[in-house]
Order: sequence, then C-alpha cells, then structure tokens
Amino acid sequence: MNELEEGTVSSIAWGKVQSAARTGQALVPVVLQDTDTDEVLYVGFANEEALRETFATGTAVLWSSSRDELWRKGATSGDVLVIDEVRVNCEQNSLLYRVRPQRSGACHTREPDGASRRTCYYRRLDASGGLSFLPGFDSAP
Repeated sequence: MNELEEGTVSSIAWGKVQSAARTGQALVPVVLQDTDTDEVLYVGFANEEALRETFATGTAVLWSSSRDELWRKGATSGDVLVIDEVRVNCEQNSLLYRVRPQRSGACHTREPDGASRRTCYYRRLDASGGLSFLPGFDSAP
C-alpha cells in the first residue's frame, strides 16, 4: 500500500509550488473540473506550450513538474479529459479547465476494483491531521 495515496495520515506537500518553480518553466496552476458534475478532479500546472496544446488537441494537456515535460492527460491511462472550455481568473494567474472525462476516472489512483478514481479529492482532512475516505471511495486493497 502507498501510504501517501491510500493512508489516513496527513503528509501535505507544502513545497510543491516551490518544486514546480524550480523546473524553470513559467507555470500557472490549473484547476480541472468536471463540466457535468462541477466536481474538482485535480489541480495541475500549465505553461504556454501546454495551453496551446490543450486548444490544439481539445484535451487536457499540462506540465508535469515532477517529470519536467508536457503531460497529455490520458495518453497512457486512457483517462482522457476533453476540454469543454478554458477559463482564467480575475488576476490572470490561474486557469480553470472545464472538462468531460471520457471514462469513469481522472485520478492515477485506483479503486479496489482497479478502476481509476473519478477525482483526486477522495479523502477528508480533519483538524488533527487525520484523513478519512469519503463515502463512495474505498482504500485500495
């Protein structure tokens, strides 16, 4: 079991934005939201190239700060996210991709039956730092 992704102990990656900045890429955060349910699927980063590719392909393309390369969501998992619209916030320092998942999932983590989880936000954090799975989500076997 991967404790970070399947556990009930909080381990917030406070340095994630600093780490992304160290890639040398000019990045903005991107919230990916299901158009039909309004559920937030996950948060990623995009550079100008990723945004151009998103518009060119009609699918979510981001910048992987961990791999330091373009990330075409679904290229290996099959969990493609088709773009419905791209929005920008008031200060133009973040984007919102409204998407339609082409399969049931968007997260790289899996349900016990092997299906991709529909969102990366499947656990609740409490004030003491504990995590618990939301109803409808189970820990992996």
